[in-house]
Amino acid sequence: MNTADFQMMATMLKEQSGLVITPEKAYLVENRLQPVARKWGFGNLDQLVGALRTRPDGKLRKDVVDAMTTNESLFFRDIKPFDLMRDVVLPQLMTARASAKRIRIWCAACSSGQEPYSLAMLFSEMQAKLAGWRIEILATDLCSEMVAKAKAGTYSQFEVQRGLPITLLVKYFKQEGDRWQLSDAIRSQVSFREYNLLEHPRSLGQFDVVFCRNVLIYFDQPTKGKVLAGVADQLAPDGALFLGGAETVLGITDRFEPVPAQRGLYRVTQKTAGSMRAAV
Repeated sequence: MNTADFQMMATMLKEQSGLVITPEKAYLVENRLQPVARKWGFGNLDQLVGALRTRPDGKLRKDVVDAMTTNESLFFRDIKPFDLMRDVVLPQLMTARASAKRIRIWCAACSSGQEPYSLAMLFSEMQAKLAGWRIEILATDLCSEMVAKAKAGTYSQFEVQRGLPITLLVKYFKQEGDRWQLSDAIRSQVSFREYNLLEHPRSLGQFDVVFCRNVLIYFDQPTKGKVLAGVADQLAPDGALFLGGAETVLGITDRFEPVPAQRGLYRVTQKTAGSMRAAV
């Protein structure tokens, strides 16, 4: 792929998904787009790029963006956020929401569903404590193929071996040939929706908790700020934001602040929260 073609592709990816691809990742672009070229009947990547230039087919562009989106996920990834959810965030929210008994959670960039399903299993294990509560989990992803896979709730042996305790595998999954099918009881606790993080999330409603882990690292600073601003707009003043261990809000936005001694956990800044309450 020549420099001009790479730059055109990088610009399109940035505009469509926020994904930043630098020249040293040209090999990644070529590797991931080869299957797309074959799917569309192109003899090589030059023909694919030419088609994008001359007839900007929306479906072709979407296939290209989907192919370039990193869809790495595993059950109970990095475990610490789930411990914090169970031991710190949930008890605080249950106290604050005692009258409504309703908590809404958004898992952004959910890939093939392991993160929201991990939360659903976590809450299922706490069903006695959560009796009478309504816990809503909305999971979104840019890639329609990933959303479909997540909804199906079917995983390979390799996928269920990554982070999923054997006790939960036996309890919530049924083996079907060389695949594992998640139970309807857990699947019914999660709603999935195709959604682009570059859009403002007002259409998704307000949330008490947002998981937006390991996705900001693929964006440039302005895009990170835009995404975090949208999340702040839809997060309750006393809500919680989970980011990946390598991600931070520092130097990007003043809408959030770290929760002391809790890595990866953020809250709406008290000044911002106070302003929101005053406005209400």
